[in-house]
Order: sequence, then structure tokens, then C-alpha cells
Amino acid sequence: MNDNNRPFTAEETRGLYRAIYERRDVRSQFLPDPIPADVLARLLNAAHHAPSVGFMQPWDFLVIDSLEVRRSVLGIFEQENRKAAENYPGDKGTRYRSLKLQGILESPLNLCITCDRSRGGTHVLGRNSIVETDLFSTCLAVQNLWLAARAEGIGVGWVSILDQQQLAETLKLPDEVYPLAYLCMGYVSEFLEQPELQSKGWRSRLPLEELIHGNIWGRPLDNAELLAAIGAEGKSEL
Repeated sequence: MNDNNRPFTAEETRGLYRAIYERRDVRSQFLPDPIPADVLARLLNAAHHAPSVGFMQPWDFLVIDSLEVRRSVLGIFEQENRKAAENYPGDKGTRYRSLKLQGILESPLNLCITCDRSRGGTHVLGRNSIVETDLFSTCLAVQNLWLAARAEGIGVGWVSILDQQQLAETLKLPDEVYPLAYLCMGYVSEFLEQPELQSKGWRSRLPLEELIHGNIWGRPLDNAELLAAIGAEGKSEL
């Protein structure tokens, strides 16, 4: 067998699934300890090895440790968060306002992963029909970094309550570069057992078996063995 085709060991496989299941969107558990340069380099390299349509690699990485820049970003968040809170009246609005939804200043490092929508030129292989594949590809870079960070014991929080135009202006991005993910990063005091929004009663994880269709939308999956395996896997996570 070619060494490149060798399957992962059982321990390596468990580690991969553990990173997936224990990844968390971190907002409130950040420690002040800096991320060592070699660790950050590994995380960025993991992100850079994400798959991309047409191998366009549309991502760039803005490493943000400036308090001035981060305070400006926090101001954008606070403005947009006030607007978002208006969508939830009554008790839900009270609960929304109690949630910690960013760690921009508490985390020792912020990272913005951008998408250069012009990278690869006018005609990128595989992008002719679905032009958004550059954005999808950049999301895969975010996920690569997030899972690698969990394996390194580093928490990541995605701040999505931001006006993208104001963020782009703050970071002085070129017109063709879109600020896809603004991330807070750092070592943490703990990784919560459940996603924070689940533990706070905002939403629960949907049952996987209710999200699987057979061949066409809405048709039940006619595979009892797979459904039983999904049920058993769900119970093993509890």
C-alpha cells in the first residue's frame, strides 16, 4: 500500500472527530495569554490548505493585534447589535441582550479572513455557473482553522454582527476583497460541553435523522441500516 493511501490510526481518527464534536464558538472564556508564533503559523497553514474551487485560494488573513483597530470593530459591533436586538421583542429580546456575542477586546488576537473575489481572473475553473464558490471556498478555510485551533486548545469566536462595508473601510480592504469572517482567538479557561446558545436555551441541535431525505426533497430515506446507525451515533454523543 502506498504510504499516502494509508488510513489514519484509530487514535488519529478519534482525534479528528473529537475536534469536530468539541469545537465551540467562544465568546467569554478567553485568557490573556498570547498565541505563540509557531502555533499561529500552524493554524494559518491549516487554513491555507483548505480546498478551493479551481484552486483559486481566494483567502487572505489579517492578523489584528492593534487595540485601536479592535476598538473600532467593537464600535461597529455595538451599533449593529443594538439593531439586531430590535428583532426580538419581549422576553426573547431580554434574553438576546443578555448573551455575550463577541470577545473582540478580551481575546488576545483577532483575525479577519477575507475573500478576494477577483482572484484567479475572470474565468476560474469550476466557477462559471456558481460565482459564489469563492465565498464557499473561503468558508472551508475558516473551518480548517477552527478545527486545528480546537486541537491546539485555542478558542475561536466568529463575530457576525458587523456591517461589512464599515468593517472593510476600517481594515482598508480593496474594493474586490470581502471581509468574510471576523474571528476572536485565544487560549480559553474551558471549552463548554455544549454550544453556548444551546446551553443558554436559545436553540437546540436538530435531530440529524429529520434532515436526511431520500433522492428527492421530502422523501423518507429508505435505508433502515443507515437510520439505525445515525440513531446509535446520536446516542453515543450524549
